[in-house]
Amino acid sequence: MKTVITFVFTLLCAFLSAQELPPIVKYGTATYNAGNQNWMISQGQNKFVYFANNEGLLEFNGASWQLYPSVNETIIRSVKVIDESIYTGCYMEFGFWKRKTDGKLAYHSLSKTIKGKILDDEQFWNILNYEHWVVFQSLNRIYIYDLEKKNIKIISPPTGIFRSYQTKNAIYYQSGSGELFEIEGGKSKLVSNATEFKNNRIINIFGTLQGLLIQTQKQGFYKLTAGKIEKFITQVDSQLASSSVYSSQLLKDGTYAIGTVSNGIFILTNTGKLKYHISQNQGLSNNTALSLFEDKERNLWVGLDNGINCINMQSPIQSYVDDTGVLGTVYCAKLYEGKLYIGTNQGLFYKTINSNENFTPLKGTKGQVWSLYEHDGTLFCGHDLGTFIINGATASSIFSQSGTWKFEKLPGNNAILVQGNYYGLSILKKENGQWVFKNKIAGFDYSSKYFELATNNEIFVSHEYKGIYGLSCDSGLTNVLKVKSYAAPTKGKNASLAKYNGQIYYAYKEGVYQLNSKLRTFVKDTLLSSVFENDEYTSGKIIVDNSNKIWLFSKNYISYFSSSKLSTQLKKNSIPIPVSLTNSMLGYENIAQLSPYEYLFGTTDGYYIMNINDLSFIDYAVSLTTVVTNTLNGTPEFASLNTEASFKATDNNITFNYTVPEYNKYISAEFQYLLDGFQEEWSDWNAKSTVSFKNLPPGDYVFKVKARFANATLENTIAYTFTILKPWYYTNLAVFLYFVIALIVARLVHKKYKSYYKEQEEKLIDENNLLLEIKELENQQQLMHLRNEQLSQDVDIKSKELAASTMDLNSKNELLEIIKEDLKKTNIDENRSIKSVITTINKNITGTDSWSVFKDAFESKDKDFFKKIKELHPSLTSNDLRLCAYLRLNLTSKEIAPMLNISVRSVEIKRYRLRKKLELAHEQGLTEYILTV
Repeated sequence: MKTVITFVFTLLCAFLSAQELPPIVKYGTATYNAGNQNWMISQGQNKFVYFANNEGLLEFNGASWQLYPSVNETIIRSVKVIDESIYTGCYMEFGFWKRKTDGKLAYHSLSKTIKGKILDDEQFWNILNYEHWVVFQSLNRIYIYDLEKKNIKIISPPTGIFRSYQTKNAIYYQSGSGELFEIEGGKSKLVSNATEFKNNRIINIFGTLQGLLIQTQKQGFYKLTAGKIEKFITQVDSQLASSSVYSSQLLKDGTYAIGTVSNGIFILTNTGKLKYHISQNQGLSNNTALSLFEDKERNLWVGLDNGINCINMQSPIQSYVDDTGVLGTVYCAKLYEGKLYIGTNQGLFYKTINSNENFTPLKGTKGQVWSLYEHDGTLFCGHDLGTFIINGATASSIFSQSGTWKFEKLPGNNAILVQGNYYGLSILKKENGQWVFKNKIAGFDYSSKYFELATNNEIFVSHEYKGIYGLSCDSGLTNVLKVKSYAAPTKGKNASLAKYNGQIYYAYKEGVYQLNSKLRTFVKDTLLSSVFENDEYTSGKIIVDNSNKIWLFSKNYISYFSSSKLSTQLKKNSIPIPVSLTNSMLGYENIAQLSPYEYLFGTTDGYYIMNINDLSFIDYAVSLTTVVTNTLNGTPEFASLNTEASFKATDNNITFNYTVPEYNKYISAEFQYLLDGFQEEWSDWNAKSTVSFKNLPPGDYVFKVKARFANATLENTIAYTFTILKPWYYTNLAVFLYFVIALIVARLVHKKYKSYYKEQEEKLIDENNLLLEIKELENQQQLMHLRNEQLSQDVDIKSKELAASTMDLNSKNELLEIIKEDLKKTNIDENRSIKSVITTINKNITGTDSWSVFKDAFESKDKDFFKKIKELHPSLTSNDLRLCAYLRLNLTSKEIAPMLNISVRSVEIKRYRLRKKLELAHEQGLTEYILTV
């Protein structure tokens, strides 16, 4: 069974291509949100790339994709950028797109002027530009649009058209019957009707110094010189014949890119030799290349049957991608005696450097290879099975007690190597020209993945889960005498330890620390630690190369530090390649130096080779693509890019989109922006090509953005000036109106207050006058009341006087009666004088006339009393009225009795009888009632 597995593994390796290829950037349909197929590609002066896609015109500016559906919602088959216009052709329609001031494209139809002349079901598959003409080609006819005269001429071959082609000095087409024609003077001119072309479709035509080089679909290349046809033989003729060529492109370096239906892309030199074969197995998204296009940076764009790929043909990085999984994750690499050795999780592989040989596995090395170390002319391999010595295509085991991580030379002794194992440290020694295992260093059994040798037999070990240990060993390196565990720096994920310029460094998430040789403590190195600032830490792996450069890895950069020629200060160099693109295994990053400037970086699916001396690029420019404004939760609106903009106060949510139109796989542009009027400092560098500002206050602003690429800042800085207008209620006119209104209101308020205070004053005066009048009335009332009281008192007095007079009169009459009676008892006849006195008394006694006198006096005081009470009580007699009069004078029964010449008891009886006649209630007083009448 083991023999069968080994045979299958070897067989797979035999088909494992070992060619390093240019990086390929893949764009799937989920990325650009359009159709699968891309029929033609072009590029504008602004370096934006355009694709004729199943869903419409697809635009890519290096940062974002934009789809413009065709005017009749059909597949766009062709696209060509000429000056500032993007010409497209689709189903029964062709025209051009122009960019509006807001950065978006608008379509203008050309075919509508000849709508009646376009054939039914006609589609336009190609667009060419020659001088001031634009050529639209369908499978039936050719339409020539004159850019100067703005008219269209039609060429109608009788057998239709397969495809049209353009060289530097001419335009050709192949008819449906296979003849090759040239358009000359607006007419078709036969160039060749050779059977080689009649029986084969022509894919493309290239101009040469001798004539034409014609690319066919299945028969490869032919030279057409002075009417003679000659076969141009290449290394891949048989492969092209079986793959069916669909597209081709002459590249600026003189090579030919050939796209096939079933076998990807072939890159041939001008002599027909194969330079690259890039298929789905080598990283292409799909094997069917519908269209090819070389952009201004010499990237080769491939419109595939399912997606878009961009091949960085001029990149300083070449990649090897193993999609089969045979090679596996690369942990280490080493250039040794002209061969490139690659250590992976599948074993150790090798091939001759700079060759297209397949990788060959070394027998006996199946399993994880952790390190390759060259010392004293010998190549050591740290393996999961132990330690191997590599000699050409053979691997010899010299240690198998434990897996081996790495090796370090003992300072001052080339015959001793210290190796870090799964269970501590051990010694290799060279004896009689052979390396052998000497001993394990007793007293320390922890995994020693990272360790470094210091002076005085001291060894420092970094353990990911336990931290840093300092080991003091005996002189023979057989025993550990003392173990010191460092509390600081602490342990850390993906931490590592390395020696650089004689100093030991430890790197983990908190930074890079250097061992102080005197104090034997670790001190933070500010310069090296800068790599991990701004949450950039992913791995603390430290690598020191053969050129004495120290390498560190972070989230968005690969950084290396080198010694300055004029000082001891280290110089920092950062390569903006994010970890998401390198596809490296965190904590197992590895670098192998192949030449002074070429480095191999291992990844999880192969490796890539970078020439750091070629990390220079043509000048790029940052450009502003769109400015989008919207109200809160409102519909976005695109603003003009050409003029200073003014936005309404409600349109104060603004998004700026910008880009550097570059299409490099590994190195991305970074941006820095400043909103003058809102910010005081530039933002940090980052790869985001959009920024939004929310709820900007009214004012004048200048948005600035600059970019850097491959760590070099681009020359241009974009500035966009705009104004957020004040709300209508904050404008100068509104403020003036507010001022006028305020004056009017103040005037009205003043007038109102004045009127109010005047009214209040008048009201106060009226109130005071009223109060005075009321007071006067009160005084008059009081005076009247006093007068009434006085009159009442006077009346009472008069009544009293009347009663008293009546009583006096009665008393006098009683007295006179008494005197009269006494005189009568004497002999009147005897005394004539007595008789005279009696006569006088009779004259002075007041009889009924005394009541009349009282009555007249009472009525003069209370003249309506008798009338009122008589009306109320008609049954009252004169005696009753007399008693009522006495009661109205508020006389008591005792006072009334003599006036009626009756006793008090009789008066009470009279009062009782009067109550009966008056029909008074029991609780009602008689006198009170009489007084109220």
